[in-house]
Amino acid sequence: MTTATLEAAAAAVVDVVVVGAGLSGLICARDLRRQGLVVRVLEARDRCGGRMVGRRSATGLPLDLGGQWVGATHRRLIDLLEEFGLQRFPTSYNGDGVFHWNGTPHRAGVEPDFGSSFLFFQPQQLGLPQAELEEALALQQRFQCLVAQVPPAAPWTAPNAEALDRISLQGWLEGQGAGPLARYPLHWLARVGGSGGFEPHESSILHLAWTQAVAPQHETPEASLVHGGAAQVAERLAAELADVIRLRAPVGAIEQNAGGVRVSFGEGDALGAAAVVVAIPPPLRLGLRFSPDLPPDGRGLLQRSPMGSMVKVLALYPKPFWRERGLNGLGIGNLPTLELTVDSSPPEGPGLLASFISGDRAARWQRLPEAQRRRAVLADLAAWWGPAAADPSELVIHNWNEESWTGGAFTSFLSPGAWTRHGPVWQQPHGRVVWAGTEAACRWPGYFEGAIEAGLAASDQVQRQLGRGGL
Repeated sequence: MTTATLEAAAAAVVDVVVVGAGLSGLICARDLRRQGLVVRVLEARDRCGGRMVGRRSATGLPLDLGGQWVGATHRRLIDLLEEFGLQRFPTSYNGDGVFHWNGTPHRAGVEPDFGSSFLFFQPQQLGLPQAELEEALALQQRFQCLVAQVPPAAPWTAPNAEALDRISLQGWLEGQGAGPLARYPLHWLARVGGSGGFEPHESSILHLAWTQAVAPQHETPEASLVHGGAAQVAERLAAELADVIRLRAPVGAIEQNAGGVRVSFGEGDALGAAAVVVAIPPPLRLGLRFSPDLPPDGRGLLQRSPMGSMVKVLALYPKPFWRERGLNGLGIGNLPTLELTVDSSPPEGPGLLASFISGDRAARWQRLPEAQRRRAVLADLAAWWGPAAADPSELVIHNWNEESWTGGAFTSFLSPGAWTRHGPVWQQPHGRVVWAGTEAACRWPGYFEGAIEAGLAASDQVQRQLGRGGL
């Protein structure tokens, strides 16, 4: 396509094409349109929302199949909820949780200061061997010292970044001489703690430290839930943008030169634009044909950014029966299938436990016959909360690894060496192509807050490219 043709296409059709109608793409499109730009959103699925999606239970209860929590410092998300008139309620942490270790449950209350906790629990209440517990808390402090040295916007510039990026989390832990109990909290952060659903050998200690620098657990990212489900946010945004969204429109190619951009999608359709925002997970970008092609560092970064492996489990009960025993539904531990449960019951009932299967556990679990999958989930629920937990009124399981237009969850992670080899191109536009999606954020990536930040940042970049000034 010639420069003249691209210029004509861009002038005749739209100002900006947004690829992907997840939360980040929707936020970006809305902001651009509010600045007076003509926008189109292309979404491969037959729905909007990406990883912000819900469904109804058999009794009509709204359920979040993707993300669900609102953090105490998720200011942009909180503002959006208030704009839409959506109310929050606190996640229930009253009472004791259970830490399951090597087949034995240990009951303890939640420690408000995460830095002094053992995986959110009050350490001295757990009844764990004192020497092993002290070793774990000391290792946690050494890790936090690393976290404090990692610049959120440029982890490749951290002190000793190359050495820290070459060694896996597993290798670093082995070098500390730590025992199994001391290692477990960092294993849990990698698999479940908002970091990306990866195993300790799959990413570097620099990457894990970065995830905690940009999305610190001490800021309580699971502080509250949304009445009626968080997915309502995506639904409201999609309704507002309905006239500019095209579903079942997977993008295949993005061609650009000095005159404009041509976006090919669907069965031979195309749009011209002055700029494009790509708001899809990093691995999916590799499925797009770019002309000119991505620079080697950009492609190298994407090739080393797989999605985490994650299955979400929602177990419904007539009431939150665990509360009657003074328990709060927070379960963490090395059970064979579920490593986390959280009480997600709405104030008016019924009882609802949210759980996750991640990393290698998810890979093993999804190879099982369906009946065995269900039995494995129920066995772990019963191990935490007793026989009643093995008889939910409804069990909803959503395997994000089966979502071809997501490829996993919560977010992507980087393999060892990727940050220091390719990191500087992480957020850099590719000419007229600008990146969005939660993975593009340097604050709360992997969360809704990061998706909003990245969407607004992409809008700002596009406006500057088009001479509109930006924010």
